[in-house]
Amino acid sequence: MTFFHADRHVLPEPDQAQVVATALGIEDQTAAFEPVHPTAPPPAAPNVVIVVMDDLGYGTSSAFGGPCTMPTAENLADGGLRYSRFHVTALCSPTRQALMTGRNHHSVGMGGTTEMATSAPGYNGFRPQSAATIAQILQGNGYSTAAFGKWHQTPPREISPVGPFDRWPTGEGFDTFYGFMGAEMNHWYPLLYQGTTPVEPDRRPEDGYHLSEDLADRAIEWVRTQRTLTPDRPFFTYLALGASHAPLHVAQEWREKYQGQFDHGWDEQRARTLAEQKRLGVAPADAELARWADGVPHWDELSDTQRALSARFMETFAGFTEHADQQVGRFVAALEELGELDNTLFVYLLGDNGASGEGGVDGTTVEHRLGHGLVDDPEEMIADLDLIGGPETYPIAPVGWALALNTPFQWTKQVASHFGGTRDGLIVHWPEGIADRGGIRDQFHHVIDILPTVLDCAGVPQPTSVAGVAQQPVEGTSMRYTFDAADATGRRRTQYFEMCGNRGIYHEGWMAVTRHGTPWEMVPEGGRRFSDDVWELYHVDTDFSQAHDLAAEHPERLRELQELFLIEAAKHQVFPLDPRVTERENPKLAGRVDLLGNRRSVTYRGGMRRFTEETTPNVKNRSHSITADVEVPATGAAGVVVAQGGRFGGWSLYCVDGSVRYDYSYFDLTHFTVRAQEALSPGRHQIRMEFHYDGDGHGLGGDVILVVDGAKVAQGRVDRTIPYYFSFDETLDIGVDLGTPVSDEYAAVYNAFTGTVHTVRIDLDGPAAPDDADTEAQRRQRVFISQ
Repeated sequence: MTFFHADRHVLPEPDQAQVVATALGIEDQTAAFEPVHPTAPPPAAPNVVIVVMDDLGYGTSSAFGGPCTMPTAENLADGGLRYSRFHVTALCSPTRQALMTGRNHHSVGMGGTTEMATSAPGYNGFRPQSAATIAQILQGNGYSTAAFGKWHQTPPREISPVGPFDRWPTGEGFDTFYGFMGAEMNHWYPLLYQGTTPVEPDRRPEDGYHLSEDLADRAIEWVRTQRTLTPDRPFFTYLALGASHAPLHVAQEWREKYQGQFDHGWDEQRARTLAEQKRLGVAPADAELARWADGVPHWDELSDTQRALSARFMETFAGFTEHADQQVGRFVAALEELGELDNTLFVYLLGDNGASGEGGVDGTTVEHRLGHGLVDDPEEMIADLDLIGGPETYPIAPVGWALALNTPFQWTKQVASHFGGTRDGLIVHWPEGIADRGGIRDQFHHVIDILPTVLDCAGVPQPTSVAGVAQQPVEGTSMRYTFDAADATGRRRTQYFEMCGNRGIYHEGWMAVTRHGTPWEMVPEGGRRFSDDVWELYHVDTDFSQAHDLAAEHPERLRELQELFLIEAAKHQVFPLDPRVTERENPKLAGRVDLLGNRRSVTYRGGMRRFTEETTPNVKNRSHSITADVEVPATGAAGVVVAQGGRFGGWSLYCVDGSVRYDYSYFDLTHFTVRAQEALSPGRHQIRMEFHYDGDGHGLGGDVILVVDGAKVAQGRVDRTIPYYFSFDETLDIGVDLGTPVSDEYAAVYNAFTGTVHTVRIDLDGPAAPDDADTEAQRRQRVFISQ
């Protein structure tokens, strides 16, 4: 049955009343009733798979000439199409929101990442109901839908056990979700969600666990079940891997596959990649390397130690990337085994923005340090060379490799003005719908074009109403016209770009751009106005890599494009451009709702867990206390009472050998530990930790006092504290320390308190440090390191 009431323009399918004459009793009923049928998909509708890799650049994958071997991407491209002029936004949340809705990111409230939301319509972080997602549309047309991996589109204050959940994946059109909600995740010790329920893996890295493999396992299991139970329904699978976003986590054997392969350095890699891109046909024969970014050293300017470290970071990144591609390959093999691959529209997006330059000149073994302005000394990092990529580290690679991975373009992630931040490789594979095998498509397209392309291939119209809400226009354009016409005239004539004040406008082969900031700059220019930004002009139809600035030769054309940017920006809610950093971190100053508001005391019950930093009292930069009501068993007290964060930044109140202890991990550079000497007796006790902060600045130290049943049992010092955030991926947990352990005095995962934790109360004492107590360099860096 394929009939659909309202011709698929109104979703969900309207209910239809049955007009049937009824008898008094069923034994006398002669007129037949029509059973309720599930919504019928369009005839011969293909399955749809969208795979998104994280933080790759155009010159990263071997499918587009890069040094990271990705055989799955190569095989799909050889059996389908490569798009050489495909664009995304310059950060992850905006790209994903644009992909899901087919609208520009400001049009759907995602002008920055979810953590940077303000009250302005283009930046509030809330997808309007008038912009239904691709999952909602396909679900409403009879598809089974599932999402696996990274989401990063839900307002942070709603990522809590009480929701609301309408902006979670299962509220935005997915029947099933398994993955994580934020910008990044520890791939060895991830904290995940099954639907809206917090879950943790039942294996550890020493048991062979890795998140990329877990996500592929779940996707394979789901699609096999779906085909077994509902083979008459097509499916939509969204697989958004955390790789290759920091932290760069991969098993040693994958890193070792690349040992020595990057000793030639990033300058030489750019030249090799461009030559391979020309051979593949994804860059024209006359393409040139764009200019090198100012302030980034060339390979021969590094010390021997810096080169050894940088090569190891890149070996880890490449192994991480290839390992993730192998997991995609396992999913492809499962589709082939089921006989579904030929009738699956498979969209493989090799990056949600350009490669990340937030690692600075030398990279780091713990990403959070850079976010707080702490630059690791290469001479000290080299001691951990063989640990990079393992559970003991949380690494991100140097900016020089990001520039090389964005070959042949300028700049990196965040920089929406230049293709290094916005151009990624796209592969489309659909044997039953694409005759050209291994074709190259050079039409200029954008991530908002994926939704209309999928609907076009599925035979599904763009809905006019979803859940009773009239829909705003889809701003994307279907790319299906390119499938069988390599030389077709491109249908995307105009496209604006903006992120963090970096902005550009493409129109009919020309592009005007201006860069406002530098992603890895620790001391950015202060007080620079948007009106002071210098615009560049490129004829990108003939200058593939934006290598030749023609602003001086064509001032009239530049002025026309600048005016066109103003028109497009006003149309899509881009204004006001917002360079603020500190204010956007503070919900009150940014104009968004703060979940806890002015509350200075919160009481948790035993067993509560998985509270993110935006949903817990902020104990940083101020005096505070932790008061726990616990019951110790006859066997003695051991394990964690309460912990926040993890190995790479956080604190824990716990017991070892019956005695109370407090540990503060300062970025895993040093641990400040205060220990009581006497063991707790069996029975009920009150444990209290008092933290007396030194002053009204950020990141200062404090005195710690441990109190049991009203009596002081220990005191000590924390000389330095973490001022801005403990972790992007770890949480506050009662009665256990999930994820990585704050302290090495107890085990990872298996560290629950042996007794009963009845309550834990957090009290904030006195005012927090003022927002202007840190430098502008620190404010800017700590926001951008998390994207």
